Amino acid sequence: MIRRRTLLQSSAAVALAAPGLSGLAQQSVTLKFHTFMAPQSNVWLTMHKPWMEKVEKDSGGRIKFEAYPAMQLGGTPVQLYDQAKDGVVDIVWTLPANTAGRFPRIEVFELPFFMTNAEATSKAYWEYHQSMAKEEFSDTQVIALHVHGPGMFHMKEKLIKHPDDLRGMKLRGPTRQITKMLGNLGATPVGMPLPQIPDALSKGTIDGCVIPWEVVPSVKVHELTKFHSQFDPAGGALYTTTFVMAMNKAKYNALAPDLRKVIDANSGLATSAWLGKVQQGNDPIGRKAAEDRKNTIYTIPAADAQEFKRKARLVEVEWVADMDKRGFDGKKLIETARGLVEKHTKTTKA
Repeated sequence: MIRRRTLLQSSAAVALAAPGLSGLAQQSVTLKFHTFMAPQSNVWLTMHKPWMEKVEKDSGGRIKFEAYPAMQLGGTPVQLYDQAKDGVVDIVWTLPANTAGRFPRIEVFELPFFMTNAEATSKAYWEYHQSMAKEEFSDTQVIALHVHGPGMFHMKEKLIKHPDDLRGMKLRGPTRQITKMLGNLGATPVGMPLPQIPDALSKGTIDGCVIPWEVVPSVKVHELTKFHSQFDPAGGALYTTTFVMAMNKAKYNALAPDLRKVIDANSGLATSAWLGKVQQGNDPIGRKAAEDRKNTIYTIPAADAQEFKRKARLVEVEWVADMDKRGFDGKKLIETARGLVEKHTKTTKA
């Protein structure tokens, strides 16, 4: 009895001497992270999980995550952003373009032949958002904005060397700007989320798709197609896609001040650049998967890319006109974005 009383008195003394310690348990938090990417994907394994692990470590274990890939908490990829906005989950990683036209100003980074380096373009994307389009994600706490490496063609039965090779081909596109581009190049564009690609290729709903190398293994495109056409970097990248990692605003604001600082330290330009760099850095993994199956891989020379650029340019013209109709200066937006991409590309190692 005396020993029990002594222990209780000692515990009370510690609490009185360091009152801040008694609140640590209440200041800890578990965040639900939700995305459509598969648990075996490079994005999940090399980007999402390391980011969560770093936040947990930086917070001294006071921020923990419940991680849900492959839409395990329900809903569809199209609903992910609103899940974060509405507090259904705490943090999401998704494509803004899943909700076509909802975030129009950031679509500039999805225009054809706009980038070659994902790290540099991700820096430009973050800086552009902060200066030219901050309202676009104002209903969430934006953690990072980034793009993937160069998009390219993956076909079941036909090698693409020239725009004419796309005539009559049904191709999956990830965003409304890319589906417009595919239509201008002569293909029949089919918009669909990434997880639907394997079934569509298997059933013949599409003849091919455009995705970057790194995502190929996660949707078995190396098994379901035989021909891959990439562009010589000197000719530019066919396209890229924009991504957003966003947090529920109320959840962010409810964090203890020092935990908000942990999230802030793992947000912003540097985190965006890291995500872009890692994603493009996984491209060789996807390419090797196709090589191991003895698939045909063709590099479209820079000179031949000019015809693709010429036909695809209408997408850019239409985007500028669309921005003008929405009350924005489309020409200024595209000039700003392009200037930021050029600036960061010059200062970022390939």
